[in-house]
This record gives sequence, structure tokens and C-alpha cells, in this order.
Amino acid sequence: MATYIPPQEQDPLDLAWMREALYMAEEALANDEVPVGCVFVKDGGAIARARNRTNEWRNATLHAELEAIDHLILSHPPPLSTITLYVTVEPCVMCASALRQVGIGRVVYGCGNDRFGGCGSVIDVNSSSRLNSHPAYIAEGGYYREEAIMLLRRFYMSQNPNAPKPKKKATRVLKTDIPPPPSLSNTPTPQSSRPSSTAPTSRRSGSIPPSSLNPTVGDHIQSGQTEGEDGERNPDTLNSVDGHVSNP
Repeated sequence: MATYIPPQEQDPLDLAWMREALYMAEEALANDEVPVGCVFVKDGGAIARARNRTNEWRNATLHAELEAIDHLILSHPPPLSTITLYVTVEPCVMCASALRQVGIGRVVYGCGNDRFGGCGSVIDVNSSSRLNSHPAYIAEGGYYREEAIMLLRRFYMSQNPNAPKPKKKATRVLKTDIPPPPSLSNTPTPQSSRPSSTAPTSRRSGSIPPSSLNPTVGDHIQSGQTEGEDGERNPDTLNSVDGHVSNP
């Protein structure tokens, strides 16, 4: 089971960095991508930022985490045990495995991924003893969870002109009710070797209050995503468990 940190126990510094990841997710949304963004942090500074680019390059492997790893790996060779990843959605199985292979120290995410999650929601790639590439890493969710879910809902409310059989969504209403996260896992998580976080130095940090990330009904974008049998993800799945599905 995925591990969620209660809001009252969340470190303000972790929240500050997650806000930076949300900026990247907003950028993805503005570019017709599934809104997932991430920031890799080491010694109190961001060493890589990325967002989904699967539609832009027609490449299903270009998830935000892998896009960032491609840029930082040359200057920061594995293991990345002193680095923390902040990502708006729980890494999928593919990305969770890649993070294990590069020896990431810790992963902090927003909302869980109840269809493809690799950090406990579906498979515990981050902590499985059957993997021996690098030690297990901590994966903790719940940071700006509602904001991350609402970004995903906004995306999946949009029309998809590239779908083989586009669905009409004009009559759909953007739901704003969000169920609580799954129960906290009773399974102990591995200890991280990362140093203490420090607040982001980006001039954007804190310039947009988290509440402004919550959309109002009618906030739509045009989607270039193609996925699944009918070319789209079912937005009804956005209202179950943690309220979203994975980036394609």
C-alpha cells in the first residue's frame, strides 16, 4: 500500500518544493500534456525540472521523471542517494523502476496512481526486496494532493481531437469533490540518506498560492493525447480512490 503523510505532518520545505513541481505540471497542462511535473533537489537546490512530453514527441517513455533523469544523469551519475524527487503524481511502474535503478534517495509525490503506481498503489517497486539494482527508497505521498488531482481532472475533461473516436464532453461537469487518501500503510518505509531540504530559491516559489491551482467548472484545454481503445482515458476513474490515472 502507498504511504501517505497526513497534512499536519508534512514538512513546509517539502511543500515548497512540491509547489515547484506543480508549476511544471501547470506548464504541461498548458501544452496539452497530461499535467505531471517534477523537480530533483540536491543540497537545497533544484538540479533538474521536467514535465510530461509524451504528446509533443509522440514518445510514451517521455514521462516527467525520465525526461529529468536524461538531463541530470551526465552531471550526477548514480547512485542518486542524496537526491530527492518531488513529483505531482506517484511514479508509474516504469518510472519507479528507473528511479530504483539510478539509486534515488527519496520520492515525494502529490496524488497516488491507482492504475499504474509503482510506489505502493499497485506495485511496490520502490521497496521490493526482489530488486537488487540499488537499495529501496522512501516514497511518500499526499503533498498538495488535491491540487494534483484537480490538474488531472482538468486535463481529462478536455476534448481529444487526436482520438480515433473522440468522445463528446461538452455536457460533462468538472467534479471538485475529492475523497480522502487511502489509509496510511502499516509497512515501515526504508530510511533515506538524503540531507535536510532547504526552501526553493526560484523567484516563482510562493508567487502562486496553492488555492489558485484549483480550477472552476468550465476550465478546459484541448488535448492532443491518444490513449486506449477509444483514444481517451475514462474521466470517471478520476473520482475513485485517489482520483486519477497515470500519465501515458
